[in-house]
Amino acid sequence: MKQPKDYIIFPLDVPSVKNAKECVKMLSDCVGMFKIGLELFIRSGPELIDFIHDSGTARVFLDLKLHDIPVTVSRAMERIADLGVAFATVHCGESKRMLEAAVEGSGGKVGILGVTVLTSVSKEDINAAGFREEFSLDIAKLVLKRAVNAREAGCTGIVCSGLEVKMIKDNLGKDFTAVTPGIRPLWEGLKKDDQQRITTPASAVQNGSDYLVIGRPIRDANDPREAAMRIAEEIEAVL
Repeated sequence: MKQPKDYIIFPLDVPSVKNAKECVKMLSDCVGMFKIGLELFIRSGPELIDFIHDSGTARVFLDLKLHDIPVTVSRAMERIADLGVAFATVHCGESKRMLEAAVEGSGGKVGILGVTVLTSVSKEDINAAGFREEFSLDIAKLVLKRAVNAREAGCTGIVCSGLEVKMIKDNLGKDFTAVTPGIRPLWEGLKKDDQQRITTPASAVQNGSDYLVIGRPIRDANDPREAAMRIAEEIEAVL
């Protein structure tokens, strides 16, 4: 049975492999998954993935956000599938074929998540990028359009903000996994930084989020373990 802590994905957005391993040792029994991004993966390769697997029951979310021609994405995902990670990301981008290639390359060994619209992106950014006005006026429409493509391509789910997750679940079903970044605990307050579309853990879970990416509120706390456990309690209150 899924426990409150299993909803929490802690991003290892730290400057060195040593720092990452310290975080894993500290939090491996307080979170359900660790996210390894592009910077850290370039530094550590598969070594850190093996370290996480050897440190406890927490799983790995490999967040490389692949975006390339389909054949390259497929081959890259074949290599990722051999690493034993739970999820890997690919940008929804412009082509459903790229998403299909990622799914094909995974061989069913890893859940493919389509990145819809980054939570750092604002309406002004969408407008400046040249999208149609209907999408710049309402980012949720663009998120849904890309989510539909991801679903049709065979992806396990998507990455979207907590403000859009209810719409995704209502339109694409509860079995379509939603991973939500831009999470700020109730006790910290919804302070915007580089994240524009943010919400609380409780609100995101109530709306249907399956996993929550929570970094700064845990990493920057005086006691990261206590912060993770407080967030788990916040989640438990709405389960």
